[in-house]
Amino acid sequence: MEDILFLAIGAGVGIAVLLALGLLLAVGRQTRGRQAPDAGRLTSVLLMRNGRVVDHSPDLVTLLDRPALTGLDWEPLREAFSAGFPDLPARAPDSHRVWHCALLDECTLTAEPLADGLRLTLSCVPDGAAAVFRAAALLPEFDRLSDIALRAPEPVWEMDEDGAVIWHNEAYAELCRDAGHDRPEVCPFALPLPEHGTARSTRVSLRRQAGTQVSWFEISSRSISCGWMHYAKSIDSLVNAEMAQRNFVQTLTKTFAHLPIGLAVFDRDRQLVLFNPALLDLTHLPVDFLSAKPNLLSFFDHMRESRMMPEPKNYTSWRGKLYDVVSAAREDRYCETWNLPSGLTYKITGRPHPDGAVAFLIEDISAEISLTRRFRSELELTQSVLDCFPEGVAVFSRLGVLTFSNAAYRAQWKCDPDSAFAEVTIVDATRDWQAKCQPSPIWQEIREFVLVLRDRSAWDSDITLTDGDRLVCTVEPVAAGATMVRFTHPARPAEALPLLRSSSGG
Repeated sequence: MEDILFLAIGAGVGIAVLLALGLLLAVGRQTRGRQAPDAGRLTSVLLMRNGRVVDHSPDLVTLLDRPALTGLDWEPLREAFSAGFPDLPARAPDSHRVWHCALLDECTLTAEPLADGLRLTLSCVPDGAAAVFRAAALLPEFDRLSDIALRAPEPVWEMDEDGAVIWHNEAYAELCRDAGHDRPEVCPFALPLPEHGTARSTRVSLRRQAGTQVSWFEISSRSISCGWMHYAKSIDSLVNAEMAQRNFVQTLTKTFAHLPIGLAVFDRDRQLVLFNPALLDLTHLPVDFLSAKPNLLSFFDHMRESRMMPEPKNYTSWRGKLYDVVSAAREDRYCETWNLPSGLTYKITGRPHPDGAVAFLIEDISAEISLTRRFRSELELTQSVLDCFPEGVAVFSRLGVLTFSNAAYRAQWKCDPDSAFAEVTIVDATRDWQAKCQPSPIWQEIREFVLVLRDRSAWDSDITLTDGDRLVCTVEPVAAGATMVRFTHPARPAEALPLLRSSSGG
């Protein structure tokens, strides 16, 4: 954009300089081979009749950059001469007038009404061969810079001190057409003009003519000697991305607001930048304290004062270790369980976020811990009850995996399922039983009974160990599709075991 600024300013200056010098060059060509009326001045003449050009000096085609001027009206002539004569009227003069050039000394434009038309005479004092040569040398560069500015892909325009557009490129004209703005001389944007010597960037929107589409632009304004230059850059993609990000953040905020897990996000400077309502409920920290964006150390200090974290043995050294905690969180390997004095249990997890930020998740797992402890207690109670029975008892799940066995079973079959590397299945168990018993057809029946899901009823069968000892094997279904297998001595039959139930339904 700055390159366009220099090109546009250079083009503006070049127009003024080259126009003046081009006049000298053109007039010089016109006077070669003939004597001017005043030996000290160069003149070019243009005749108009009925508001149209009927004749002119040959050099004036260079001034207007046209192959021929015949038939032109006053407006293009006024525009061509306006750089040096800005006071020309909007209509062709009907009286004798003389205008002095604002670019060259001793250069005038004279209008003389004739009986049936108007005579325009441009006269000036030659300024030396060097000036004429430089005008010819700069003309190609001027054409190149002018073409660059006019064909720039972004809108560029110049405004005078009164806020009127006095020059613009093709992109600006196309922008006005798209917006249905039929007065290019009036800027379609409401721009606050910068002070002289200052620069300003303004974000503005413009509604397209077709539909309700709104286009966004960032306009850079620069003050110049005679007004301001403005450069517009389309930022539709940037605005759409910002809106999408804003909507995404709002969605996340609504989600976080209903999340039962406390969330605290610290930026790369370790300042709190985001938290949700659950954090207030779990930490009992004041809202005004969290809204003030405390740093990480202050956050944990207040949690310690509120007795919402375990009291460390040496808090000073623990504060020093907080930086290790942050490093662990950034590597996604920080997770601790806090047993609070109030009896609650919190799970603290650290997660890395982009740009060096860190998020801490605080979750109340008191109910989960309580349930786990209760379930573990019930399992221990069930195991102790089973160990009290003199008969060997083994319980298999509906998938055929051994889930319970008592001490009598482990002693009877000389096995320890708890120390096994893999799960013990009904197939593994029956193989062990079969190896220590005399041949019997019941082993396959036990496997099918445990693994086949259908209406089942208890049954029993006598088996004989390899040492001649006899046992009664009782197979009966229990809750949740499990199966219990008991081994009793026939000499002292056992009473029916009550159905073992736990509060978990197993």
